Amino acid sequence: MSTDYQAPEREINMLKRLTQIGIALSKEKNINRLFEMILEFAMDFTQADGGTLYVISEDRKTLNFVVTKNKTLAANSKLRDLSTHWNPIPLMNDDGSPNLSNVSSYCAIKGEVINIPDVYESEEFNFQGPREFDLRTGYRSKSMLVVPMKNHEDEIIGVLQLINAKDDSTGQIISFSSFSQEMAECLASQAAIALTNRMLIMELDNLFESSIRVIASAIDEKSPYTSGHSRRVADLAVEMGKRINETKNGPFANLFFNEEELKEIALAALLHDLGKISIPEHIMDKRKKLESVLDRIELIKMRYEILKRERASSKDVKSDKDFEIEKEIRFIEEVNSGNFPLSDEMLERLRRISKKTYRSDKGDMPLVTEEELKYLSVRAGTLTQEEKAIIESHAEITFKMLSQLPFPRKLRNVPFIAGSHHEKLNGKGYPRNLKAEDLPLQSRILSIADIFEALTAKDRPYKKAKTLSQAIRILKEMAEKGEVDRDLVDLLVESGIAYEYGRRELLPEQIDI
Repeated sequence: MSTDYQAPEREINMLKRLTQIGIALSKEKNINRLFEMILEFAMDFTQADGGTLYVISEDRKTLNFVVTKNKTLAANSKLRDLSTHWNPIPLMNDDGSPNLSNVSSYCAIKGEVINIPDVYESEEFNFQGPREFDLRTGYRSKSMLVVPMKNHEDEIIGVLQLINAKDDSTGQIISFSSFSQEMAECLASQAAIALTNRMLIMELDNLFESSIRVIASAIDEKSPYTSGHSRRVADLAVEMGKRINETKNGPFANLFFNEEELKEIALAALLHDLGKISIPEHIMDKRKKLESVLDRIELIKMRYEILKRERASSKDVKSDKDFEIEKEIRFIEEVNSGNFPLSDEMLERLRRISKKTYRSDKGDMPLVTEEELKYLSVRAGTLTQEEKAIIESHAEITFKMLSQLPFPRKLRNVPFIAGSHHEKLNGKGYPRNLKAEDLPLQSRILSIADIFEALTAKDRPYKKAKTLSQAIRILKEMAEKGEVDRDLVDLLVESGIAYEYGRRELLPEQIDI
């Protein structure tokens, strides 16, 4: 005759609870909260009054304290004060032998569960630590259950140390039962899996973000004049996102960027100039109009030297002609700098100079070639239209390169945000002439952060850094033209972000607001 075994209701409920705990642990993303949950669940399962969770260090030389709890001493400040000073437990003695005298290190080394009815009566381990703890707090440590946490590779990653099991009905301290031990082992196994997964995800996230920062640094370091640009733009963009989260009134009152969305903005900002790795340095950092691999102004000076020698050897040498030559050289040097816009009169003078010649082995040659005249004739700045197009192509290249990377779903908008940082709300930006309705708030934030950083940058040899007031005025003018988001410009100024950025990144003379 057979009878069906009826499991006690408490055990059935605990098994159900164990399943629920496994789900809860797998969902928790915050590593510190995960540590606390593991210990709380273990104490709840075993009716333990207190407990401590240790994690093995990366070098596997120590057992590091991460969290402790004690119901009896919960309101006692002594526990908080003591827990902040708990040192790591060494897994090896000074002579290189395993540290088997400490119960937690023994558990970590041997991988065995240790169940002790009364630590004061145990002679197997050194319980000087619990005795000192009791002496300082007035507590009485008695029963102890120490459980190893093993990952999927059967490797010990941590230790659960539970103290003082209590009887439900009497509240008296009792030994940890065999069922409590089994439940603690099951929980430790689930916790180890959850902890391993979370730590693995954290390591992958750290690797991914570190790789992004290395790439951003490499982009900046390609040019000696833009080092730190991507980092500064990212700082500005993220700060604007955070201020939007704090806004209670106005156009951003109902908007909020969660942690992942802020990370998306940060990564897009760090990578927004990725396409510049394909732009030749002599174009990207062009300080003078005639600059390429070398500054061709030197070739023009050499031709004038030849012309001066020709005149010096002729019989009709006149000092005023030499003076005229020097004036022309100085004029060409000033035009070559690109520091001011060219007037029609200046362009006409350049054309007249280009018609002058000097004698060479190949006959009469122009002092300024047709190609050099083209570069010198750039009305503002140092770049020709062709060179501007090459530089502007970096935005589309950024988008194409980033679109090939397998970004996780939560970061899927990084390529678009990064690739659209030169778009304008009125559709007159580049590379795709997108309009306001096509540009999310993240793209608009990055655009303003990039413009503001570029205007105030103090490390660009090809332009003078703007003061804060000048940069703000330019951004407001752009907002009036419908190029950038007016509300974001107001946020940048009125929230104090611009001023705080200036104090942190700019020269004192640039801070004029």
